Amino acid sequence: MKIKKLQDLETFVATAEQGSLSAAARMLDISPAVASASLKRLETDLDAALFVRSTRSMRLTLAGERLLARSKALLDGLREAEDEVRAGQDAIEGQLQISMPSDLGRHVVLPWLNDFQARYPGVKLKLQLTDRLANIYREPVDIALRFGAQPESSMVALPLLEENRRVLCASPAYLARHGVPASPRELEAHNCLCFMLDEAVNDRWRFRKGDEEIEVAVQGDRVADDSEIVKRWALAGLGICYRSRIDVHADLASGRLRLILPEWEGVNAPLTMLVANRKQVSPAVRVLREFLVSRCRTLVGS
Repeated sequence: MKIKKLQDLETFVATAEQGSLSAAARMLDISPAVASASLKRLETDLDAALFVRSTRSMRLTLAGERLLARSKALLDGLREAEDEVRAGQDAIEGQLQISMPSDLGRHVVLPWLNDFQARYPGVKLKLQLTDRLANIYREPVDIALRFGAQPESSMVALPLLEENRRVLCASPAYLARHGVPASPRELEAHNCLCFMLDEAVNDRWRFRKGDEEIEVAVQGDRVADDSEIVKRWALAGLGICYRSRIDVHADLASGRLRLILPEWEGVNAPLTMLVANRKQVSPAVRVLREFLVSRCRTLVGS
């Protein structure tokens, strides 16, 4: 094929439609000299005159009329293909593989994701509900939802809920039997339900009130590596738990659990969406993040 530049065809079609080279140049936002050179190059490539020129007008030759019909179809097809590619890049569709903590996933995020898929039916979800920290570089995971400050790495961290304190809570039945702690220090005399992650037991609970900070070494008769189990024990009246506010929000609102020592702030456990790199922040991921941020804000009332 001798025609080397699509710009030459665009100049030709614009000239034919506008009736003059200067008008075509204005429409294409190029100089008349560039438009003239483009048209001459096209005629040279085809070895055919495309216009009959006079001082006042340009009229298509027979060869020009034949080329015009083909050129318009070709350019229209290319524009449609370009639009389809761009639409595909912006489409909210595809499969997202998401890893998230078990309790958060089952009781908070899962209903949200049902609403998300109803809104974006082109998105397919594959969920991994586990408190184990998934390796998003080695495992088939696109997104990981995680609590707490994230370690320095090349992963991209997208905040979902930046203020999410851990809170002390227990069932009304437990507190009726054992009393309500008057200070964090009194937790040492209570059965504290601890969570374990990668063999490390979270049995040192930290609190702050104004300038005062306290770390309490707690103990109890139950430890689990599943955060939902810890909450179930608390709901059953078996002890006190130290949980992320978003995880126990519904239980506190219903009265199934009661807040203990609300004047003492627990450590912050921000909820974050992690992806391996910026290239993985697809339109579907961006929209999902915006959706989850909105739901988190609605839940906590901020």
